[in-house]
Amino acid sequence: MANEPSGEAPAQPATDQRISIDEFMKIDLRVARITAAERVPNSRKLMKMQVDVGSETRTIVAGIAEAYEPEALVGRLIAIVANLKPAKLMGIESNGKVLAASPEGGKPVLVTFEQDPGLGSRVR
Repeated sequence: MANEPSGEAPAQPATDQRISIDEFMKIDLRVARITAAERVPNSRKLMKMQVDVGSETRTIVAGIAEAYEPEALVGRLIAIVANLKPAKLMGIESNGKVLAASPEGGKPVLVTFEQDPGLGSRVR
């Protein structure tokens, strides 16, 4: 089975890039709900989303368009990095980062929640 220990120690990166708990606590991870989504014109990968973080609505652009249809995203609870400086992607200001796992050579998979912990809740 894939979840059984193999007896081998987990692989460590060639250089230790681990961060301290203090550095991790600087990252503001929050629960958000996608309220609108649309593909970014002239981009294969980018999706423009409106997300509700409880106290505000933000625009976030993420490279998930190859994996998700816009209408399938609306209503989903996701995890975002809320304290990133804004960045312009294809001329659109993005105010945060959506968390997703990207398997090697595969499509991104959003980090989501089985239960609603409340919009704006801190993820730790």
